[in-house]
Amino acid sequence: MRRQFYFLLSSLLFCVSIGRAQIYDLDELRYRPDSNSLKVEKPELGIRPVKLPMSNLDLKVIYWRHWSSFGINANQASFSDNWQTGGVNSISVGLLLNHKSDYTRNNTNFVTELNLQYGKQKNKEQLPRKNNDRIFWDNKLSLKVANHWSLFTSLTFESQFDIGWNYGVNEVTGREETTTVKSNFMAPGYLTESLGIEYKPDNTFSLRIGTGTARQTFVSDDNVVPTAGDGSRYGVEPGKHFRNDLAFQLTALLDRNIAQNINLKSRYNMFANYEELTDPSHRLEATLTASVTRLINVTLAGILVYDSRQHENIQTSQALALGLLYKIPR
Repeated sequence: MRRQFYFLLSSLLFCVSIGRAQIYDLDELRYRPDSNSLKVEKPELGIRPVKLPMSNLDLKVIYWRHWSSFGINANQASFSDNWQTGGVNSISVGLLLNHKSDYTRNNTNFVTELNLQYGKQKNKEQLPRKNNDRIFWDNKLSLKVANHWSLFTSLTFESQFDIGWNYGVNEVTGREETTTVKSNFMAPGYLTESLGIEYKPDNTFSLRIGTGTARQTFVSDDNVVPTAGDGSRYGVEPGKHFRNDLAFQLTALLDRNIAQNINLKSRYNMFANYEELTDPSHRLEATLTASVTRLINVTLAGILVYDSRQHENIQTSQALALGLLYKIPR
């Protein structure tokens, strides 16, 4: 029995000594690798601060926005010589250019808008005559002082490119010919400065109330015939080329999409001379544009004018056209 006990005790001590030896050998391998193994050196990290480039959005803010459009409208009709229901061969071509720029920063807003239109029409056995002619350039600077309300000052120029004629028939030849000049470039021409308040509830409508408005009327062509019974031409006295008026002015602007691909743009202006407040002048323009494709559109335009310095009755103009219109940006 004792022999067996000593044998077991000896075997246990032997196993413990071998286990400690194995542990010691593993530790040696961990901390003292074999001399034939690859030498691994601890890398040196060269860490240094790097400046990242700032975004362009943080450096530059664009306050300007621009819109431009170029268009051409054409109408044509032709009939054979034996066409029995009546008609006259005709062709008309119209060109237009519109540009608008808007600068907005904080409570300051500046808008400039240029509108150029010119068109010619030729009917059989008649002289060519213009059916559209307008130069309009409006500039407005405003400072917002309350919700929807701003103080503004504006400068507007209006005129036309070409001569407007009166026509008659030559009694000898029986052909149509020009007789007298109705208008020309800067005859009339209008330069209007206005100061007042503006109401603008959204980006599609605005109303300017110009309590301090001055308008200069120019008639630079002496051949323009009188437009009023007193011999004046567009309010300019006979023998003179310039007139200055102080007035109260209202200007309402509307530019709104009333349906998909259909836009209504309208401008109304009332000008009341402080010396003639009971007889103000009025001008209403409205243009309805329907986009058929990205380039083709149908335009219905109308103008209503009342100005006793031009004519004692209301003047009207209406046009329906199919044309091409290219917009930037698309």
